[in-house]
Amino acid sequence: MSLDALKDRLPGFAKDVKLNLSTMLGDETLSEQQRYGLFLACAIASRNPDVLCAFEALARQHLTPAALDAAHAAASIMAMNNVYYRFVHLASNKSYEAMPARLRMNVIGNPGVDKADFELWSLAVSAINGCGKCIDAHDKVLRDAGISEDKVHTAARYAAIIQSFAVALEAAAAYESLAAAE
Repeated sequence: MSLDALKDRLPGFAKDVKLNLSTMLGDETLSEQQRYGLFLACAIASRNPDVLCAFEALARQHLTPAALDAAHAAASIMAMNNVYYRFVHLASNKSYEAMPARLRMNVIGNPGVDKADFELWSLAVSAINGCGKCIDAHDKVLRDAGISEDKVHTAARYAAIIQSFAVALEAAAAYESLAAAE
């Protein structure tokens, strides 16, 4: 299903979500690769198959195969890291912080695209997954690479918009199921 068709499925209560999506799609704060890779990585992180398919189709029009793979990798590696590092951060037992993670993360060192783009996507996915430790780590790498606070902020806004899109669609589907059952 196209992104426009999916946006049309948004119920009235999600008018702001629809407006934010339109604004996001027209925003050129990020480069094309940064923008469409971020859309795809966040769509994957939303765990909504319809959102994922719509953004995958859109991203395929704008990204190289290497960038598509990197966006998929950012979402999948952050799914692992966000759980682990959120655990380390939240655990009362601080001895976990001194233990090695023993998790393979080679893709972070060689993502197949510009490292800053991959870091931006990883930060956005970390925002969706709620890992403050990962957000801070990626923000530092991005700032050290000269990425502006405005671009980092934009990435976080995009993550929020895509997540709200997934939630609104899921709520609409649930309400449709309830109405059909009555």
